[in-house]
This record gives sequence, C-alpha cells and structure tokens, in this order.
Amino acid sequence: MTNLRKTPLYSSYGTQSGVRCIDFGGWELPVQFSGIQKEHEAVRQRAGLFDVSHMGEFLVEGKEAEAFLQRVTTNDVSQLEPGQAQYSLLCYPDGGVVDDLLVYCKGPERYMLVVNASNIDKDWDWLIRHMPASVHMENVSDAIALLALQGPEAARIAAAVADTDITNLASFRFHENVPLFGAKALVSRTGYTGEDGFEFYIPAAEAPAVWEGLLRSGESYGLIPAGLGARDTLRFEARLPLYGQELSATISPLEAGLGFFVKLNKGDFIGREALQRQKEQGIPRKLIGLEMIDRGIPRAHYPVFAEGQHIGEVTTGTQSPTLKRNLGLALVDSRFSAPSTPLEVEIRGKRLRAEVVATPFYKRPR
Repeated sequence: MTNLRKTPLYSSYGTQSGVRCIDFGGWELPVQFSGIQKEHEAVRQRAGLFDVSHMGEFLVEGKEAEAFLQRVTTNDVSQLEPGQAQYSLLCYPDGGVVDDLLVYCKGPERYMLVVNASNIDKDWDWLIRHMPASVHMENVSDAIALLALQGPEAARIAAAVADTDITNLASFRFHENVPLFGAKALVSRTGYTGEDGFEFYIPAAEAPAVWEGLLRSGESYGLIPAGLGARDTLRFEARLPLYGQELSATISPLEAGLGFFVKLNKGDFIGREALQRQKEQGIPRKLIGLEMIDRGIPRAHYPVFAEGQHIGEVTTGTQSPTLKRNLGLALVDSRFSAPSTPLEVEIRGKRLRAEVVATPFYKRPR
C-alpha cells in the first residue's frame, strides 16, 4: 500500500501493533485498532475516537454564496445562522445523488462544505460547473484534519479538554477557534454513529498533538481509538446512509428515506423538478430494514425476493454488534416495504427467509 495517501494522523498509529489499515478509496486508513466489536461497544457504552481526516472540506464565500448553495443543495441554506450546520445533498437533474454533505455557516455568505473523501474531485468539478463568478471556492481538504469523538462519555471528555465550554452546543451547532492542545479547532456537535459526539476540524500539522491529547485525557472515561469497521457498523445500526450503498447517482434522496432534507418549497434547485415528480407520482423503490429469520447474514448486493419475484437488493448488511441480530438495509420495490412483509434473501445460492422491520435499528437512550 505504498502509493496510498495517508492522513496527518497516520504517524500516530500506522505502525502500532494490532492496527490494521486498508485501502479505502486510495487512502491507507485504519479499519480497526483493537477489534471492530470492542470499538463498536466502546462507542455505544463509553467513547471512541476516529480519524476521519480523509473527508473533504471546501470553503465557499462571496456575495452570492448563499444563493449558489441554495441552487446546488436540497436543504434550505437560508435557514442557517452563523455557528449552525445542516445535512444536505447535491443532486443531478434527474434526482440522483452527486453526494451527501454537511454545510457549515461560518458567517454571512461564508460557508464550509464537508464532502465524502471518494467524491472530492467529482464534487469539486460539479460545484465549479454551477458556481457564479461572484463566488470563490477553495479546496482546503489537505490543510484540515478531522477527528470524531463519539459516545455517551464524549461530552464529559470534551468538557475536560477544551478551554471553551463546548458541551452547551446543541446538535448541529459549532464553535470556531476553540483552544485544544495548542491548536485552534472548529468544534461541532455532529457525528456518524448514532451517538452524542463532537467533530474537531484542526490544522493538519497540529492534529497528532490533539489526537494524542484526547486519547490521554479520555482514557479514564474508557475512550479508545476506533476504525472504519466500527464506524460502518455504528452508522448502519443508526440507519445513516453511506454514499455508494444507500445513496448513488441512481438512488434518489426520496428513495433513501431522506425526504426531510429535500425542501421542495424553498425555490428552484438542481434536481427539484425530478424529485417533485417522484413525490407526486410515488417512489417505485424504497430503502427498508430487514431481519433474517433463517440463519444467514445479508451482505451488500445480495438479491431480495418477495412472492417469488426479484424485488431489489441489500445495500448494507451485517450481524448487529449491539443487537446481535442479522440485519440489512435493502432497496426494494415499494409494494413490499410495509413492516412484517415476508422476504427472502439469496445467500450463497439459497433463498433464506427474512422480513421487513422498522429502522433505525438502534436509537440511543435519551
């Protein structure tokens, strides 16, 4: 894996015993540190720290920045105030998804977009193609490291390490220039695990000190480093979509159950006409949860059947580390999406019984 890109934190863990790294979209990233099950349980019960520095960040500013983002994203950017973020999507004219992203409002006509690592170049080209001359956009992905502190103990750890009170942040709110182990961080109450947590955007050169400081300070709270394997099982249990699986150029936000983030009444945006038509006519496919009745684990792309006919396929599936049940997300014919609908999943040439179940599979205790 000598030609793979490495995050600014790789030197902090890349050669440690027990750490297993994989090629993830051209990056050498940790899939696990001490074991996926252990890391998953730590985040559900205590806290985990993730290196997600491979994510992309674009700064967008200019007198028409808000209008530009209203045009290219599905959510309503005009509802954001400085210090607030929102989940949104970029869509093609036919309603397919370019990417899902976070939009951070840093001030009037000043924004930061956080995009998926595998889509950085595609997203950049798409945005540049639609950007007016009055708007300036800068790709700062290489200059920023991103750490995610997630779990029930995240707030106590954050209170112990930050000089600014960040524990009073509401969900999807953020503070800038928070002193943290010698760095100035943008800290947001966001995450991708279904748990409470914070994400720290830090100058790349200062990231190792923050990583090591957080792990050291959080040790007494049960904090451990966590990899991409646990991140995937955690987001799956919480029914958070992964681009390329639950979202793609051929899967619309409405099919993926993300209609809340598509504001059809905000005015025109790319994909609006197609999505409005989908809403009025009804979506032919729907993302559902399924649970195996027969013994077997559903995996991505396994065919799904109902009443003897092929109705779709699994997008993500695993044995849930929290619930100890064999679960899957699947994109299926909407006629077979009601809870308790009998299904079959083809696993290694055999059709095994399953049924539609409610999602998310896991909700954190309040």
